[in-house]
Amino acid sequence: MQSIENSKILILASQSPRRKYLLSQAGIQFKVIPSQVDESTVPMTSPESYVKILAERKAQDVARQYPENYVIGADTIVLLDGTILGKPRSRNEARQMLTRLSGETHQVLTGFALCCTARSYRYSDAVKTDVRFKKLAPEEIEWYIHTPEPFDKAGAYAIQGLGTFLVKSINGSYTNVVGLPVCEVIELLLKEGIIGLNGPSRTFDETG
Repeated sequence: MQSIENSKILILASQSPRRKYLLSQAGIQFKVIPSQVDESTVPMTSPESYVKILAERKAQDVARQYPENYVIGADTIVLLDGTILGKPRSRNEARQMLTRLSGETHQVLTGFALCCTARSYRYSDAVKTDVRFKKLAPEEIEWYIHTPEPFDKAGAYAIQGLGTFLVKSINGSYTNVVGLPVCEVIELLLKEGIIGLNGPSRTFDETG
């Protein structure tokens, strides 16, 4: 059993630089400790249940090691016509995904969970955003898949990066598409008294 000196410091159970950036921008003090959950062991149910279960398992995995701290877990998937588009393993897979997404509306689902072992606290939810792509020319797809960006992103694109040119419109939370529904997460942290409105603070990593 381990502990962090200040139990009010949140733990983000993810090594995603995008989630870290979003929490930092919100002025939240936190420490990054990635979970070691094997995502392939999580059974596929409905997409919403799937991302919630993954988020819960990630949060619980780290919370068992740091029982006094609140831990946030999250997982994001891209859904097109009921099919989950994961992270492409090759340039060809990225090309296929972007070709399918071209001119279509897909859904981005992010499950997020908050738990604290010592307080027997658990909460999870999922947020959905509709994203419509422009009709992509083959040359645009080829240019994009020759950048490094598609290969660690669900659906093979990053709305906050070069991939912003792919997106014609969104309906719902922008930060949810990036990887964490910040509005909903902040509302939960405020409701539970985990953070207050005393002004922004730097991240745990920045303060040492």
